[in-house]
Amino acid sequence: MAFHVEGLVAIIVFYLAILAVGIWAAWKTKNTSSEGDRSEAIIVGGRDIGLLVGGFTMTATWVGGGYINGTAEAVYVPDYGLAWAQAPIGYSLSLILGGLFFAKPMRSKGYVTMLDPFQQLYGKRMGGLLFIPALMGEMFWAAAIFSALGATISVIIDINVNISVIVSALIATMYTLVGGLYSVAYTDVVQLFCIFLGLWISVPFAMSHPAVTDIGLTAVHQVYQAPWLGSINSLDIYTWLDNFFLLTLGGIPWQAYFQRVLSSSSATYAQVLSFLAAFGCLVMAIPAVLIGAIGASTAWNQTEYGVPDPKSKKEADMILPIVLQYLCPVYISFFGLGAVSAAVMSSADSSILSASSMFARNIYQLSFRQNASDREIVWVMRITVLLFGASATAMALLASSVYGLWYLSSDLVYIIIFPQLLCVLFIKGTNTYGAIAGYLFGLVLRITGGEPYLYLQPLIFYPGWYQDDNNLYIQRFPFKTLAMLTSFFTNVIVSYLAKYLFESGTLPPKLDFLDAVVARYSREHMDKATLVKSDNIVLNELAPVNPRHSLTLSSTFTNKEAFNYVDSSPELSNTEDN
Repeated sequence: MAFHVEGLVAIIVFYLAILAVGIWAAWKTKNTSSEGDRSEAIIVGGRDIGLLVGGFTMTATWVGGGYINGTAEAVYVPDYGLAWAQAPIGYSLSLILGGLFFAKPMRSKGYVTMLDPFQQLYGKRMGGLLFIPALMGEMFWAAAIFSALGATISVIIDINVNISVIVSALIATMYTLVGGLYSVAYTDVVQLFCIFLGLWISVPFAMSHPAVTDIGLTAVHQVYQAPWLGSINSLDIYTWLDNFFLLTLGGIPWQAYFQRVLSSSSATYAQVLSFLAAFGCLVMAIPAVLIGAIGASTAWNQTEYGVPDPKSKKEADMILPIVLQYLCPVYISFFGLGAVSAAVMSSADSSILSASSMFARNIYQLSFRQNASDREIVWVMRITVLLFGASATAMALLASSVYGLWYLSSDLVYIIIFPQLLCVLFIKGTNTYGAIAGYLFGLVLRITGGEPYLYLQPLIFYPGWYQDDNNLYIQRFPFKTLAMLTSFFTNVIVSYLAKYLFESGTLPPKLDFLDAVVARYSREHMDKATLVKSDNIVLNELAPVNPRHSLTLSSTFTNKEAFNYVDSSPELSNTEDN
């Protein structure tokens, strides 16, 4: 592949534009936030993100390189097609469900990160456990984005893919480091505009290429490969549903999403932003679907790409940049590729910021250094941005399928965090014992189900399993959804069982070693005032927290609820003699 100076210039221009906007947003953050709340300004942007910028940044959180390249790849691959390109519908529905049920209770409580309610109800240890799958999800997501970026740049110019990924990651990390959410949000506006303009300009030129057959014909008839509309076999319907629920429900409990929700100026705005982003995800998927269809409708032997075709060369994950490169005029090709290259960072920077925000606040500050100064927290965030950015970059260099990383990133979040979020927000009476049991049951069921992408063989063989050509065991049974439901019901059942055993006196209070039912004075029960600021939440909305410090049995009381969502001020639980 020849070195293209024009392509390099296009990338440099777009990257400089993104970096300039990021630096300007960082300057805006510094001038609009006081010294005392600098860390919160970095995490939630001062809670003054408006509808326009908020709608763009929430959409761009999902619509990045992985979303665009992955959707085009799914449509292009003959064994899948549009029927298996579930991300656009799945993530749009997740945003709608998030707006309907989750955005309002989270924003109205004035939390700073997604893990705040977990630490509020279950304690700092459980918050630390939930940080692990949340961190892994964010890192897998960012790795998928950088992987797509490397694939795109390798098509534009003949330079080492590793170098292109590293340079791009450094730029994204740089403006995230200095500006926090403001930089991420304002660069998202530019990046989303770049994707929209770059792809829509390229589509008409690619469609009109002489080697491209009418995509309406190839949608239902086999010309160069199986129809790109795809189909779902009766044997695969449960696998399809399992993956669909994973994307839809597993797309909700992400810090990257709740960071936008919590940065909104009101709970109503948070809901509206979710609905706007759902619409934006669908609109932005259209050109990616068309490009995948064009790739499936092209006689590649009539183009400069030659033979064999991309899928035979195992370059299906690069079908989008390949179509732009070989089916569009030079100036259109470089404009589209340059725009997409700059724009694929729009999700990676969000994930890096999300991971560092959760660590700095929920692990470092609330678990270890509750008296840490704001300046100290800011420096911890900066260090972790660098560390997590480097980790995501390293994983990106090992990626083999953009779409595979997509599913993998949602797996742990869907099975472990989603049922915990349901319990902490909507099921009154759950406690730390149930949360730990649900966590472990869900994790064990997921691991024992195997993972072909990681070459992990299953220990439990569910009905409908089979062995593919690579001697990998494939589960047709929706075991991921089974693991999620098991985690949810285990949490509820164990929580109420523990509550009954301690309240009825069957178990003595001294066995409540997690202080989850018999509320004794313990640092594990953090004062809610450390989780939220008085200027962000009405204090009478907060639940009672251990008003008595005596350790005698006669003064113990039952913690009826850690918090609730009624408007009136909750009353303290009654003291019970044991």
